[in-house]
Amino acid sequence: MRLKLATVLTSLVIAALPATAQTLTVATGGAFTSMDPHYHNLTPNNVLTSYVFEPLLRFNPEYQPEAALAVSWKSIDDTTWEFKLREGVKFHDGTPFTADDVAFTFARIPLLLNSPSSFNFAVKPITRIEIVDPLTIRLHSATALPLLPYNLSNVRIISRKHGEGAGTPDYNTMKAAIGTGPYRVTEVAVGDHATFERNDAWWDTKPAWAKVNYRSIANDASRNAALQSGDVDIIDAVPTRDIADLSKNPKVVIASAAGQRLIYLGLDSGRAQSPFVTDHDGKPLAKNPLQDVRVRKALSLAINRAGIKDRIMDGFSAPAGQVMPVGASGYEASLPPDAYDPEQAKKLLAEAGYKDGFGITLHGPNNRYVNDSKIVEAIAQMWTRIGVKTSVDTMPSATFFSRAVKAEFSIRLTGWASDTGEASSNLTELIASSAPEKGRGAVFDPSRYANPGIDALIERSLTIIDTPQREAVYREATRLAMPDYPIIPIHHQVNVFAMRPGLAFRMRMQEGVRAWEVTPK
Repeated sequence: MRLKLATVLTSLVIAALPATAQTLTVATGGAFTSMDPHYHNLTPNNVLTSYVFEPLLRFNPEYQPEAALAVSWKSIDDTTWEFKLREGVKFHDGTPFTADDVAFTFARIPLLLNSPSSFNFAVKPITRIEIVDPLTIRLHSATALPLLPYNLSNVRIISRKHGEGAGTPDYNTMKAAIGTGPYRVTEVAVGDHATFERNDAWWDTKPAWAKVNYRSIANDASRNAALQSGDVDIIDAVPTRDIADLSKNPKVVIASAAGQRLIYLGLDSGRAQSPFVTDHDGKPLAKNPLQDVRVRKALSLAINRAGIKDRIMDGFSAPAGQVMPVGASGYEASLPPDAYDPEQAKKLLAEAGYKDGFGITLHGPNNRYVNDSKIVEAIAQMWTRIGVKTSVDTMPSATFFSRAVKAEFSIRLTGWASDTGEASSNLTELIASSAPEKGRGAVFDPSRYANPGIDALIERSLTIIDTPQREAVYREATRLAMPDYPIIPIHHQVNVFAMRPGLAFRMRMQEGVRAWEVTPK
């Protein structure tokens, strides 16, 4: 019998017994790759670095910008935003926070040329930074930037004093990892663990925990066991197959919330030849079948999304046919998930000249997304049934992402969660063609898909100030793009957490555990 859990967004999920310890131990399923807040726009990294660094604005649980290092913001004119900064904020070493640190931060981001997934989308459109006074900064652009407050909520501010001349290794060794946030980092081993101590001078509400042990435990069984044994207090990315059993344990409390992370297949549809596409004898094909929309559609129709939801995700997913989930800004109601239709898939393959199918390797991570390797294996079996003989190659996420960014794969399972809570980042990062000079495009997800008409719509949407009009263009771009299958959506994840009794956890749509949102009852 499947356990049914209520979706909770802004309310507190409260367990039964009080907690008294001053130390909170968190175990996350996602491996973090850096303490540099600008190196890799990856959720595990963003959660980790948020303990130390803060943005000008931050998202509230409803994904709306609220004051953080900036106390107010306003549009001076169509191409100018003004931010008033919080007075009295200091970095962990006592250095005052000023507008100069903001200017330094924004200038640094485009210079990180080796970033696997850049924050350029947020700062590249800024053409000039004007420091009015130490606590006032104006950001100028060539065109209107109505989403700038949303985009800047993703950019964490660093200190010029410690960041000048510092590279990513200096943050990973903690030399430059000095921010304004709720915690100081005292120990870090990238990809394994970090230790934080409370910043008692933080401007916001004092966190309940004097110390936080933050651990990456990628193996699901090990993470569950650590919680049940009392080695950790709270975990994320709870495997859906374990939810029913965990809920029977009086030492465990389960909480879930609807999420925005899209699990999808990225396709190498731009190259004339693709490295992992073969004939049935394993010889490379001279022509890449993924360039044909009929083949891409056939692969989508061959996926039983309802079956994945029921048998792999235990009901904790929402099958998808587009980039945004139901109810989110930019969701297009006329695009339901593709129905499972293997016979139609075979017909489309035959029409495209692949009556007997072909061979392909499906790559993916095995420790990043909920049930990721099982989803890969299931899809491979489904494709093999329609004649596309599919091999599986899954690997740790650090290896997977380093290879994906180099476009080494023909087709791969991966995930993306909106940076802004609405459709802009999904469209610019997953659908738009790559244009680093404009701060948009699939830098992390190099499919080489390109449609100039859709690019134009996406670019226009980013300049529309009126929210309903902007969302209408989002929907139009989505409506035109998805029948072309630039990606193949699978589902949107549900965020599931588990904790020991005696804790209150403020749920939100974003993934990850932030210690200042966990309190003893």
